[in-house]
Amino acid sequence: MKILVTGSKGVVGKLLVEKLKQNNHSVLGCDLLHHPGQTGFSQVMSNEPLEYTRCDISIYRQIERIIMNNGPFDIIYNCAAEFGRWNGEDFFEQLWSSNVVGLKNLLLLQTLSPFKLVHFSSSEVYGDFNELMKESVMDEFEIKQMNDYAISKWTNEMQIKNHEIMYNSDNVVVRLFNTYGPGEAYHPYRSVNAKFCYHAINNLPINLYKGHYRSSTYIDDCVDALINISKNFIPGRTYNIASTNYHDIETIADIIWSYTGASRDLINLKDPEVLTTINKKADNTLSVEELNFKDSLSLEEGIKKTIDWMKQ
Repeated sequence: MKILVTGSKGVVGKLLVEKLKQNNHSVLGCDLLHHPGQTGFSQVMSNEPLEYTRCDISIYRQIERIIMNNGPFDIIYNCAAEFGRWNGEDFFEQLWSSNVVGLKNLLLLQTLSPFKLVHFSSSEVYGDFNELMKESVMDEFEIKQMNDYAISKWTNEMQIKNHEIMYNSDNVVVRLFNTYGPGEAYHPYRSVNAKFCYHAINNLPINLYKGHYRSSTYIDDCVDALINISKNFIPGRTYNIASTNYHDIETIADIIWSYTGASRDLINLKDPEVLTTINKKADNTLSVEELNFKDSLSLEEGIKKTIDWMKQ
């Protein structure tokens, strides 16, 4: 298959490109950064095979020339997005531009050069729902989205549903749950797992908000399930890509601090974080049955691999 991965330099996108190639697909990646080996448009920038180019999907011209000049693509995995609850507060301009305008551009281009779309949503769309999170929850309950990031991702899902009705397009939505693991280079807006690992290694203080529960998904397990969508593409499906490793945030900190030997004086306990989902317990039955999702590692094993990678 010929596949485009947007956001190909991100944590999930990078590993997805690597594993798709291992599965003998022809893969082109695009992201915001210049990178060695990228192709050009006005002039050829590299004599290497066409594998990467710079593109901001919120700018129609840039994503249009990739799809119209280098397609047709069988599948586009849309990983490109501004990620994270607090990143969405601090950089809301980029959030709404990349997440919402960017997806709209892809949907418009899907009508000109048809492709199957796998769009990355988020567990954040479940908002204030406090029970087992099945994919059908969003159709059965009125959910209150709790921050701009969540709102943008739910907006995406509505954009896709409306587009399917209008154009009978082929789309799959994936909701990722706390994906973590080697390859997640640190910055302050990363997942709680990566942030805690980095702080413990470097003896930096962290705020631990008590009472939050998460389903942490090891990155290789997440990507393996994503690749299986290309093998079993069912239009209209929504999947929770989520582990059964359900735990409180205190457990993550305990594993990390025990493994690194960092001082527990670095941990500042706080009350639950405002406008952030308390419990994220996912029902992953559909992804297990149709995408062969499997937990390959325990939470302890996954965190230790993450720490070892960070130390390197």
